[in-house]
Amino acid sequence: MTVLTHNNLIAMAKKVTNANQNPNSEAVSNSSPQNSIENKIMTIRNVQVILDEDIAREYGVTTGRLNEQVKRNIERFPHDFMFQLTREEFLILKSHFATSSWGGRRKLPFAFTELGVSMLSSVLTSKRAIEANIMIMRAFAAMRRFLVANSQVFQRLDRIEYKLLESDQKIEDLYSKLEQKKLDPQQGVFYDGQIYDAYEFICNLLKKANTRIVLIDNYIDDSVLTMLDKRTKGVNATLFTQQISNQFKLDLEKHNQQYPPIDVMLFKKAHDRFLIIDDEVYLVGASLKDLGKKWFAVALLSTVTPNEMLSRLITEAVNI
Repeated sequence: MTVLTHNNLIAMAKKVTNANQNPNSEAVSNSSPQNSIENKIMTIRNVQVILDEDIAREYGVTTGRLNEQVKRNIERFPHDFMFQLTREEFLILKSHFATSSWGGRRKLPFAFTELGVSMLSSVLTSKRAIEANIMIMRAFAAMRRFLVANSQVFQRLDRIEYKLLESDQKIEDLYSKLEQKKLDPQQGVFYDGQIYDAYEFICNLLKKANTRIVLIDNYIDDSVLTMLDKRTKGVNATLFTQQISNQFKLDLEKHNQQYPPIDVMLFKKAHDRFLIIDDEVYLVGASLKDLGKKWFAVALLSTVTPNEMLSRLITEAVNI
């Protein structure tokens, strides 16, 4: 359960309110006892409350004495009059106020609503308790009037806070993906001399495959086999190329004896190079063995699905 405090919001709203006030109107001193109590009122579980410790301090009794009297008359304090904070709420509350005054508490504090504070007047009846009770009730009323008068300000602040939370979440997701190295490459342009950049980009594409890799490239050599070996275990790899030299046949045979096998098929109807990663199709402007030697681009073909391409490949390609 989230614990919220209005202190910062109220301070911002007061600036707006004071700016619109009659300059001849009397300003309310922030150091008055009334304002001091208002600063103790907070919102927990979407209701305004004041904690037992703050009430006891105003009444001039110990927190234990206050709660003892409440327990003796517990039937007068239903849940909408008083409730005990959870441990999570208490920890959040302490972090909000950055104070150690609650550090020695062995029991979780009780929160009293306006109704609960009103009922306390029948439990603690000393002169100081009565005076403090009246002051606290006036503080609740003042806070209520203030929040109603500035409802539009708080609505705007809520919208700003929501947008900030959305931005924080997006940034957090971005950092999370960066940490997990899950920012998938999609496309890019590479110039002559960017040999390693292009090599790393293609390798990252290959690494993200979960089920299959299909490469259509008319010019391949053993370096392509090495790149495909970077794929995740269990991912199938198939090459389609227009010609296969005796040297490459030997390289492929030796490779497949030691590493997860790569299938190679003859296919002579392709002009461009295509790379299929699972259900994505990429247009690759250079043969994988020549990455970075001249200008080229890699582009994700977002409107193309691999199914039609693969069906044609299977019917027209020839096994070596």
